[in-house]
Amino acid sequence: MEHPSGNGTEAAASAAAAEVVDLVSRLIRFDTTNTGEPETTMGEREAAEWVAAQLEDAGFATTYVESGGPGRGNVFARLEGAAPERGALLLHGHLDVVPAEAADWQVHPFSGAVQDGYVWGRGAVDMKDMVGMMLALARQYKRAGVVPPRDIVFAFLADEEAGSTFGAQWLVEHRPDLFDGVTEAVGEVGGFSLTVPSRAGGDRRLYLVETAEKGLCWMRLTARARPGHGSFLHADNAVTALAAAVARLGAHEFPLVVTESVAEFLAAVSSETGFDLDPGADDITGRLDKLGSIARIVGATLRDTANPTMLAAGYKANVIPQTAQAVVDCRILPGRRAAFEAELDEILGPDIEREWITSLDSYETTFDGDLVDAMNAAILAHDPQGRTVPYMLSGGTDAKALATLGIRCFGFAPLQLPPELDFAALFHGVDERVPVDALRFGTRVLDHFLRHS
Repeated sequence: MEHPSGNGTEAAASAAAAEVVDLVSRLIRFDTTNTGEPETTMGEREAAEWVAAQLEDAGFATTYVESGGPGRGNVFARLEGAAPERGALLLHGHLDVVPAEAADWQVHPFSGAVQDGYVWGRGAVDMKDMVGMMLALARQYKRAGVVPPRDIVFAFLADEEAGSTFGAQWLVEHRPDLFDGVTEAVGEVGGFSLTVPSRAGGDRRLYLVETAEKGLCWMRLTARARPGHGSFLHADNAVTALAAAVARLGAHEFPLVVTESVAEFLAAVSSETGFDLDPGADDITGRLDKLGSIARIVGATLRDTANPTMLAAGYKANVIPQTAQAVVDCRILPGRRAAFEAELDEILGPDIEREWITSLDSYETTFDGDLVDAMNAAILAHDPQGRTVPYMLSGGTDAKALATLGIRCFGFAPLQLPPELDFAALFHGVDERVPVDALRFGTRVLDHFLRHS
């Protein structure tokens, strides 16, 4: 067996970096579109079976589990470490992706094309890049007989893009044994670089580690009223009532709240750049614009949000319907749930019914400890001028479900990105792609992290 710092480990890391681009490309070719409806969601089983085959080819014993429905495939593999009495580290990535309209893309979204220095396709950054890095390192570690400091559990999961009901949530509830011994976890949307101007001159790369994420709550609103003929005078109209409530909600600005993770992020960026990013400033949104595209994510972590996303009413042009409904995507800051709901009720009024159709709590941990030290050391080993900083994700990940088991969760899928790349726009966006060099960099950083965690 190879010690985690031996020559065999270095060779394994090099081999993983050499194959990661091909693995990510091949993963993208699996159309694992998650529509949010089990009847039309596809491809997870095929992708999971392929992942299992790649792991088994390297010598792993794998566990394949379908989570709450046929075809919702998940794969687990464990690499034993030198100190099994220590808590295990979970690396988790989801195999599903959001839909993509091929006509809107420069390349087909499920081609996995490698061109112009990028791997293109749906899932390239969300999150088949990380899945590919995990898979490459797992395969090469097993082949080289690498023994990490602690057990590593590799988990490839279903249904993250629809709230994890048929993925991590189901697994946590029905198969907690798959996470036995796991104390910490690393997943998506962290470890990527943000290039900012340095107050000392030149640029500085900050690597954002996710230590918190807002609660994810999807809400259905319903207005009920007397139906009638479309040609009559009709003051009691469900569509009108719903539209007015949705308009009020869409125009509402929730109060500014600064959590620990966001305060640490703003302080770190201010110290590096000299920007005054005082969250209490009246023009804080304008000040955040200096950060470029990441400002959209950061700005959304200063307030709760409630964005109407779907409307449904009526069945014929000349019939006033009895009901009208809307769906609202709510993202709630840690500690704000009760206050947020009270504010909702005041905005919507007593005649609008509301119900949660998905409700996942927020999550926040501190930016400290041995695992954070290992992340920072891994970044500095490959980018000596880099710096890791904590931040809050405005969206959500499988960490919400895993945290219910008492697992401490972080987002750390390392990528060194070109300064001009609008990384935030790639998530669920057109022409999603990941730089080839960033994948190879990330694989080497992740290798260093795993060998010292």
